[in-house]
Amino acid sequence: MSLDELIEKINWENNVGIVPVVVQDTKGEVLTLAYMNREALRRTLETGYAHYYSRSQRRVRMKGEVSGNTQRVKEIRIDCDSDALLLIVEQKGVACHTGNYSCFYRKLGEPERVLPMDYSLTILRELEELIRKRKESPVEGSYTSRLFKEGRERIYKKFGEEAVEVLVAETREGLIYETADMLYHLLVLLAYNDVSLGEVMAELRRRRR
Repeated sequence: MSLDELIEKINWENNVGIVPVVVQDTKGEVLTLAYMNREALRRTLETGYAHYYSRSQRRVRMKGEVSGNTQRVKEIRIDCDSDALLLIVEQKGVACHTGNYSCFYRKLGEPERVLPMDYSLTILRELEELIRKRKESPVEGSYTSRLFKEGRERIYKKFGEEAVEVLVAETREGLIYETADMLYHLLVLLAYNDVSLGEVMAELRRRRR
C-alpha cells in the first residue's frame, strides 16, 4: 500500500481535515492529546518521529524539535470510525511543556504542578547544539533543517514574525509560548551566521563590567 493510500484511510472529512491523536508510551502511559492533518501524518510516516498540527499556529511541527523531547513512533492505530489515531511512542525526556512526564499528571480539581525552573543555560546550549547538527547534517522532515535549506530570507522572516507574536501575546501563557518560539528562531538565525551563544554571553558580560 502506498503512502498516499495509507493516509487516505483516515476519515479526514469528519473533523474538517484534522484528527485527534492520543499518544501513549511503550509502557501504556498516556502522554498527551494532539492533532494531525494530512501533512503531519505524512511527515510522521516518512521520518518515524511524531509530527503534529498546531491549531494555534496553523502549521506542522515535529514534537521535540525545539526541546529535544522527541517521540519515536513504534506503532500507529486507528479507531473504529477511522477519525482518530493512537500513537505508541518511545518518549525521549518529558512530553509536557510544564516539565512533567505526561500532560495528564494531575486529577481533575488538583492544582497545577510546576516543576522547579532551571535557570542555567543548559537547555539553550542543548538546543544550540541540536540546531547546529541540523544545519550540518540535514534530517528529512526536520523543521530546523528546512529553515536552513530555505535560506536567509526565510530565517530572518520567521524570527521577525515570532518577535511580533511576543509583542501581541494577550495572555501570560501565550507570552511564555511565543517567547520560547522567538528564542528558538533567534538561535537558528545566529547559527545561520555562525555566531555562537557563547559569543553573545561574552558581549553581555563585557557590558556588565
